[in-house]
Amino acid sequence: MKENIFSVKSLVTVSERACAKPREKANVIWITGFSGSGKSTLSFLLEKKLIEMNVLAIALDGDNVRSGLCSNLRFSAEDRSENLRRVMHVASLFQKAGVTVLVSFISPYKKDRNLARSLIGEGFVEVFVNCPLSVCEERDVKGLYAKARAGEISDFTGISAPYEKPESPDVVICSNIESKEESVDKVLSHIDFI
Repeated sequence: MKENIFSVKSLVTVSERACAKPREKANVIWITGFSGSGKSTLSFLLEKKLIEMNVLAIALDGDNVRSGLCSNLRFSAEDRSENLRRVMHVASLFQKAGVTVLVSFISPYKKDRNLARSLIGEGFVEVFVNCPLSVCEERDVKGLYAKARAGEISDFTGISAPYEKPESPDVVICSNIESKEESVDKVLSHIDFI
């Protein structure tokens, strides 16, 4: 189960996070897209930038959550939905405590993203990292697409499992043509801190 899970490290230290302040208006930035599209990179850059702005923030990354809170789940449609349901509730708890939450998960199904928007309500921002599958496969930093193409991984989004693109996301990031800085600024321009 854990063989295709890769832990990623935050760009923010514990002492840096301790200096940031919780906000009365916190947000949940829900970042969706294919594996390799740049979701985690964007999430951790946003987390770092927000902390530098003295905004208390935390990144919930798909692989990191799957290695702990959701380690008992696989990748069937039902397990993916349960994985996201747990994350929605964790994000909601953080948000209520004044923490801006950056959720970077493939979140392939529209019904799950809609449920997240409904559960979280005000402060929910859906970010679609729209990167062509071919570019994601070229990047394949984890070697997952190669395994999926070889039949070693079943239910792999974009190859053997569907991805329902967001119909009207709040922000669209084209990570194959926009710089990381442009992407961060684009998301920040959609966040209401007051």
